[in-house]
Order: sequence, then structure tokens, then C-alpha cells
Amino acid sequence: MTKPAFIITIDTEGDNLWQNHDSISTENTRYLPRFQALCEKYGFKPVYLTNYEMAMDAQYVEFAKDVIHRGTGEVGMHLHAWYSPPHQPLTPDDWRHKPYLIEYPKDVIRAKVDHMTKLLEDSFQTKMLSHRAGRWAFNEYYASLLVEYGYQVDCSVTPHVNWAFSPGNPDGQGGTDYRHFPREAYFMDAEDICRPGKSSLLEVPMSIHLKHSPLMNGLKQGYDALRGKKRSPSALWLRPSGENLEKMKQVAAKSLSQGHDYVEFMLHSSEFMPGGSPTFKNEQDIEGLYRDLEQLFSWLSERTVGLTLAEYYQRKVN
Repeated sequence: MTKPAFIITIDTEGDNLWQNHDSISTENTRYLPRFQALCEKYGFKPVYLTNYEMAMDAQYVEFAKDVIHRGTGEVGMHLHAWYSPPHQPLTPDDWRHKPYLIEYPKDVIRAKVDHMTKLLEDSFQTKMLSHRAGRWAFNEYYASLLVEYGYQVDCSVTPHVNWAFSPGNPDGQGGTDYRHFPREAYFMDAEDICRPGKSSLLEVPMSIHLKHSPLMNGLKQGYDALRGKKRSPSALWLRPSGENLEKMKQVAAKSLSQGHDYVEFMLHSSEFMPGGSPTFKNEQDIEGLYRDLEQLFSWLSERTVGLTLAEYYQRKVN
């Protein structure tokens, strides 16, 4: 019997974008070799979903080209609309608001996808096959562009999560509502991306499960509504927070027990650097992160096989 896949996705982007609103640095590049070495220790192959500033960092490009050359990982595309060329302001302060790509006019969306795809393919001398939307915002037009530009896999869907409560453009509708999207991999319907269909784009949703039972979630949502609060249901991700090793195992175990043929992990590249994120503020936090990763990867190595998104796509079509 074929082992389920363990897919590691890294949103590879600038330092501490949660707090930096006027400049972007890419010091976290220097911290990626340690993570890559840990993945290789267990035979896992991370997918570095790369955005504009990282693609412009010569040290990162050298690192990632070596990973590609050795067949120990993959580079895909990740697009932050407010910083990725061509620049066209959408709000009075795009750096602060960080508008979603899907909020821009269609011609601007196309131009940004075109520029990023060509930049990445020129920089890494390989076809871009995998993608994750910046701030998880996705729609049918965006999906159609990925198909047009030859992408095979998207991993933007976050089951159970409603990003409509997370504003981009202050005059917009917020992000994508994924509460009713599938939780397993599926080829998208070109006319309605929340349904399986016949397009060539494979969606690989994040491994996410509700924290509470549907009944409890309903009660909590009702209570929040009475208090005037709008937020997504509480969910557990296969994503480190510094104190959630057992919960990550629970997410993976539940996915596998439900018959999913993959589990998908994510983190930001900046989270491997002390002070590169609000979560891992210092070297002690980073060492704690690596202790958790070592245990998680050891546990998963007995239950899964490491695949990139492109390799997982090949498994699905063959």
C-alpha cells in the first residue's frame, strides 16, 4: 500500500511582514539551510513558495537552485500583491493594508502573475508548477491564470477558515471564505473553485481540523454574534506555534485516520529566524521550534513519505 505523502510548504518571504510596514529585508535566507538539512535527514522535500523579495535575494537564489539541482525540494510561486511588480497602488497605504491580489483589477492581476512567473522561472531555470496565494486569497480568475501559465498545483485553500473577517483593501470584502471547500485534494471546477471539476489545476488544501465539535462551534459562533464579534471557527493547523507539538500530531493523525492520502505542513521562512516573526522572538524560541520539528518529523517519517507538491501531482495523475 502506498504511504500517504507528507508535504512541507514554506511561504518564503521577507522578514517579519506582520510588523514591517515600510521596508522589507530578507535576512531569514541565512536560516534556511538548517531547516533544509533537517528535512533531508528524514527524507522530506520542502516546497519553498517564493515571493518577489526572496527571488531578488542572490543568496536565496543560490540556496534554492542547489535544492532543485539535488532533487531535495521544490520552488513554487507565492505572490504578495502590494509589493510584487508591476506596482499600482490600490489603497492610500498598500504597505499597511496589504491588499489581496484578487482585489486588484483583472489586468493588474494578470500582469503581476506574469511578472512573478517569468522572474522565478528565469531565476531558478525551472518551470513553476506549484503555487500558494498571498494571504490565502484565491478565486476563479486567479485559478484560470495559473492554468494558463502552466501551473499544476495550488495550495491556497484553508478548510474551515473564513478570511472575510481579515481585511485587505479597507473598502473591500476581505479574503476568501473556505468554510465549505473540500478538505482533501481535488481537481478544481473552473467555474466554481470550491467544487471538484475537470480543470487541470489540482488543489491541495492545508491540513486543518476544527478545534471543537460542530455543535460546540455553532454555540461559540452564536455567542460571538451576540457580542458583535466576527471571526472564523477555531481550528487546528499542521503549523508550529511554539507550544503545539501534540496538537500538530493530532491534526496529522486525524487526517490519516480519515483516509487522506497526504498531510500538509506550513510555516513562513522568516519563522526560522530569531525575531523574524511575532511567534519565535529569540534563539530560545527557535531551539524550541527545532525540538518540536525533530519530534514531529520523526513521528511522521514512520507514517508518510516526503513528496513535493509537483511529485504529489504526478502521483495523482498516474
